[in-house]
Amino acid sequence: MSRIRRRAVIAGSAAFTFAPAIVRAQKKYDPGVTDKEIKLGHTNPYSGPLSAYGVIGKGITAYWNMVNDQGGINGRKINFITYDDGFQPPKTVEMVRKLVEDDQVFAIYQLLGTPTNTVVQKYLNQKKVPQLFVATGASKWGNPKEFPWTMGWQPDYATEAALYAKHIMANHPNGKVAMLYQNDDSGKDYLNGFIAGFGKDKDKFLIKTVSYEVTDPTVDSQIIQLKDSGADVFFNDAAPKAAAQAIRKVADLGWKPAHYLANVAASVASTLKPAGLDNSKGIITAAYLKDPTDPQWANAPDFLEWKAWMAKYIPQGNMADASYTYAYSVSSTMRHVLTACGDNLTRANLMKQAASMKDLVVPILLPGIKINTSPTDFYPIQSVQLARFDGETWKLFGEVLSHEGS
Repeated sequence: MSRIRRRAVIAGSAAFTFAPAIVRAQKKYDPGVTDKEIKLGHTNPYSGPLSAYGVIGKGITAYWNMVNDQGGINGRKINFITYDDGFQPPKTVEMVRKLVEDDQVFAIYQLLGTPTNTVVQKYLNQKKVPQLFVATGASKWGNPKEFPWTMGWQPDYATEAALYAKHIMANHPNGKVAMLYQNDDSGKDYLNGFIAGFGKDKDKFLIKTVSYEVTDPTVDSQIIQLKDSGADVFFNDAAPKAAAQAIRKVADLGWKPAHYLANVAASVASTLKPAGLDNSKGIITAAYLKDPTDPQWANAPDFLEWKAWMAKYIPQGNMADASYTYAYSVSSTMRHVLTACGDNLTRANLMKQAASMKDLVVPILLPGIKINTSPTDFYPIQSVQLARFDGETWKLFGEVLSHEGS
């Protein structure tokens, strides 16, 4: 993993203070933009087996409500249109076509899920509609040569899994490793990254892998298979509901492996609490955002800003749910990019600004983690720090680990 690049942070807001006045005579709009609004489209599993992620859509909606109350972006209100796709790809296709062709949105933003983004990626790229900051860490979202209208946001799954493999080799040199993964593109991305991380020692360490379907009622049988393999290290790559079931079953079986948990399921509220906080002690994950249950951030300005937002816009929201911090941080990134567009609100310029972020720091990112993109680097965040759950909160340890593209 390459050393973090330490460059000066470019002050995003100051850079655009005078931009609107300069370009006002040269307004350029694509569908979804007027003098008064910008339409953004989104789908989320508000229902179905992955409905725990519905919190993200609710958080994003609340974020744009805050932005609109503050006057919008360069005087334009955000019209955020979000539909329930139940994490069913055919439904996603239907909803995204509706957003593009009927609602005439400017861009698709934060669409959640690897299989759901996959089924609309070609359509959106053919239509030249931005598919920005997708809510999935599959490595395929960083391929600007083939898909110039699609960009990810969070660290990619393959890199995250490779980091776990390297940590296992360093700390459990004689470990026997078992892995549970979701049987779709996201799970296979984690699996391939995990295998790559072990390199030539893959067969020495990785002795058992078992997949599950998102529609499976439980993963109990899979956990029994993994325990019976004789493994003493367990990589739990699952969505929150299945991850919680896995943690609980590991405890029920009296199995005590070194336990690694995919970042996508690292929410204390959505995963660890349902699994049992005592059962979750000692689990390791890779973090890139400040966890809302970690007291060390109590007086951090960006965390206080987030808390005030929660109190005003989502008063019934669970303050321990990391999906809200995620929604706030990724939406801050989108706000930055839209602001950078000034009055040149074409889809091409939106992608240009998204691919021009340099050492950007947005609220809730861990210290030392910055956002960098370029026309050839569509992976905004490529740094993480490992954290261990102590029964109440995640405790960070070690250095920030980075893997920056070109």
